[in-house]
Amino acid sequence: MNWKQTVIDLAEKSGISESLSTRVVKLTEILEELAVEKHGDDFVEKLGRLPLESAKALDDGDETAIKDLQKEMDGLSLDEIKEILRMYTMFFHLVNSLEQHEISRVNRSREFDETPESPRKESIAESVYRMKKEGYSFEEALDIFHQMDIQPTITAHPTEARRRSVLLKQQELASMISRLGDSDITPDEKIDMRREILNQLNLLLLTDEVRSERLSVEDEVENGLFYFTHSIWDSIPVLYRDIRQAFDTYYGQRPEIPIVLRYRSWIGSDRDGNPNVTSDVTWQTVLEQRRTVLNLYLDELNELRRYLSVSDKQASVSEKLEDSVRKDEKEFPLSERYQRRYKHEIYRRKVTHIMHKIQFLLDVISKDKAEILSNSEKYGPKDFIEDLELIKQSLVENRLPGLSEQGRLEDLIIRARTFGFHLSALDIRQHSSLHEETVEELLAQANVVDKYGGLSEDEKIEVLVKELSNPRPLSPVESERSAVSDKVITVFEEIRDMQALNPDIFGSYIISMTHGISDMMEVMLIAKEVGLWSSVKGTVDSQLDVVPLFETIEDLEKSADLMGQMYEHDLYSRHLSSRGNFQEIMLGYSDSNKDGGYWMANWALDKAQYELGTVCRKYEVDFRLFHGRGGTVGRGGGQSNQAIVAMPAVANNGRIRFTEQGEVISFRYMLSSITHRHLEQIVNAMAKVTMAQYSESAGYLSGKEKEREIIEIIAETSMKAYRELIDDPEFWDWYSGITPIEHIGKLPIASRPVSRGSSGEMTFDTLRAIPWVFAWTQVRYNTPGWYGISEGLEAAKQKNENTMEVLQKWHKEWTFFHTVLNNSQREMARTHLPTSGLYNSESSQFHNKLTERYGEAEKWITAITGYEHILDHNKVIQNSILFRNPFTYPMNFIQAELLKRWKEADDEDQRKQLTEILFLNINGIAAAMQSTG
Repeated sequence: MNWKQTVIDLAEKSGISESLSTRVVKLTEILEELAVEKHGDDFVEKLGRLPLESAKALDDGDETAIKDLQKEMDGLSLDEIKEILRMYTMFFHLVNSLEQHEISRVNRSREFDETPESPRKESIAESVYRMKKEGYSFEEALDIFHQMDIQPTITAHPTEARRRSVLLKQQELASMISRLGDSDITPDEKIDMRREILNQLNLLLLTDEVRSERLSVEDEVENGLFYFTHSIWDSIPVLYRDIRQAFDTYYGQRPEIPIVLRYRSWIGSDRDGNPNVTSDVTWQTVLEQRRTVLNLYLDELNELRRYLSVSDKQASVSEKLEDSVRKDEKEFPLSERYQRRYKHEIYRRKVTHIMHKIQFLLDVISKDKAEILSNSEKYGPKDFIEDLELIKQSLVENRLPGLSEQGRLEDLIIRARTFGFHLSALDIRQHSSLHEETVEELLAQANVVDKYGGLSEDEKIEVLVKELSNPRPLSPVESERSAVSDKVITVFEEIRDMQALNPDIFGSYIISMTHGISDMMEVMLIAKEVGLWSSVKGTVDSQLDVVPLFETIEDLEKSADLMGQMYEHDLYSRHLSSRGNFQEIMLGYSDSNKDGGYWMANWALDKAQYELGTVCRKYEVDFRLFHGRGGTVGRGGGQSNQAIVAMPAVANNGRIRFTEQGEVISFRYMLSSITHRHLEQIVNAMAKVTMAQYSESAGYLSGKEKEREIIEIIAETSMKAYRELIDDPEFWDWYSGITPIEHIGKLPIASRPVSRGSSGEMTFDTLRAIPWVFAWTQVRYNTPGWYGISEGLEAAKQKNENTMEVLQKWHKEWTFFHTVLNNSQREMARTHLPTSGLYNSESSQFHNKLTERYGEAEKWITAITGYEHILDHNKVIQNSILFRNPFTYPMNFIQAELLKRWKEADDEDQRKQLTEILFLNINGIAAAMQSTG
């Protein structure tokens, strides 16, 4: 059977949409043509046969067929394996891109069905419609948007295995394949396009799938900027047009909309565990972001200049604008050519002056730091916005509001207010232990205390308060620093320079593994050393927000009490006062899951949000929760808007931050249409929860002690089961032996090491959460997304005979429970234990345990939801998994074979060759699963 026919049959059997199926078949037809040309008919027959035989063997549990396939894999040469993997990997990457185009097509088709009485689900229009329907006045509805402070945060966490050059080619190919079926393309154009698709596919085959060298931080910055300069830049103005249009539709007015969404970034500034992020790297990141956004403004201004062809012979101009142009002429004079060309076009003259100012700032970026800083005040982002607003006001005053309220000018004003001259604010994150080590050194130098690290928490706080209240510095100017303290203190010196360049460029200072008040005060003390924090006559002046990051289950459970102690502490409350009585708090989803398992992590996070929201409101502290969510369910992944709606109402105040990582970035930010949909869903969710914060101040289980006892039992028992699994003395050897974790650690996909251990030795404790999840996904166990559920539910049933009724009610009424259960279903649907069995050369207690627990969890979930199968509530994803599985199985057979050969190899060159093919294999399975970590 040929490959195309296999795709046709499996697409029909799985039930994926007809539109997507047509495009995937066209893709396979072209891939097959290419494969025949390169490798012949027998190779293509194999590509079509292997998925069918693998599916029959694994899905039917045919042991003889499994052994036959293993024998066939054993007989393949490395060159044959490499070509099979390249074809399947390319197939999956392009299918993923075609799915994105299909999502975009479906979203667009739904827009045509939208009416004022029936707005599109999860759209901006729906959120404003909801306000109108619930009796909100125009002013009250607009106030909801004024309360919104949404800050997606782009990170460089290593979960995107593809190179950007490969990713771009794949998207271009998907776009061309999608267009092949368009009715407005002529036969000749189809022939040309098909030829170009073949050319691009050939180029992909000639391009290394995996980088030959590990990414540098500078590479990561460049990759991140790509998304900012394309889909994010394009989508932001559209979002605000949607909001204005929704107000016009339901309230008959098009108001000035506040900026509800700004981006943050960790790329080039996140130091926790990444020795490659230095102060110089961060400063270069600042300059590169500044250069990028200023160049974007130049392009937009050039287009605006062409657009605003208004002559003063045809329309009047405001006096303020004329005065402004006269002032500009003195400071940034135009050449005679521009003066002559725009003699009667003052708007174009004004825009040209702005362009000269922007160009001046761009020219300065290449100078030394002192010159950059001294010239930054000559024209800042506020000046830029004022210039644009002057143009807008003049158009309004002279009866040309249409030119100002929509179109290029308004879009540019929105971008200027969103991105400033910094593009995205950079956070600094560092581990608490490094702050303690630095403070110990500073205190010893000043003869305050010798062994600060050995003090109790109360003793530490006493020393820190005393020194924070003392105006003198601890460290002499010429004192020598250790490597650690130099690394830590130079960061604060860099923050000082960042703020001098532009206060908006620096975001927050985040402390990983915050355990106590001293962790916060240590950062304040280091900031004091470089002039970013001071206390004079009891009045604190702080130039930075100090943000605790709570990551372990224990720290999450103690977080609200700790924040309450901080708010009651005299010195810290004065610090807060200097920051507008505002506190940001970060919650770690990845490490909490790795520490406590799926259910405990989710419940601990939900409780922490409720308790933190309660304590912040009790002390009247304005707050913003920052959710450190990963891409997979095991790391807090899932749809952002659903996670927002599932938050306890008391934790909702219009403010939110959340991380966007790795492959999640490439999915949400590769196509502008999907970016727009992602952002409108977030705004819609935030509007909903901001409205609800006053009507639902209590938690769902408030006053329901028996029901609360059930969820506590589920969480505690599931964590106990999870810890029994991973703490088994034989577990690590099994896990590291059957998964490709050792090879994942070597993948050159990020600048940050996968292990926290200084020795480089990989253990469970030192392994980061991303590769931990990544390896489970490769071998189809997906354990972090579901393990422990059955034990937890069974224990709750033993304790309370009404447990099943309660769980079924929760599934219908409690958004948190419903979301957590549905997310676990997604991970379970992608789990395939017969495939996992391929990696176990002999019967394993761990494989048997996971198989048994999976079956029990499946019974519990179907009983609670009332569905026959896992994921029956989401047929689109369910059908996609059914379609993908057969094509994934051969790559798993191959991976199990490659791992066996790698272990048996005694030649270093052979191992090196195997490692390179394993990288390709890992990349292919990640593409098939649409998940790494």
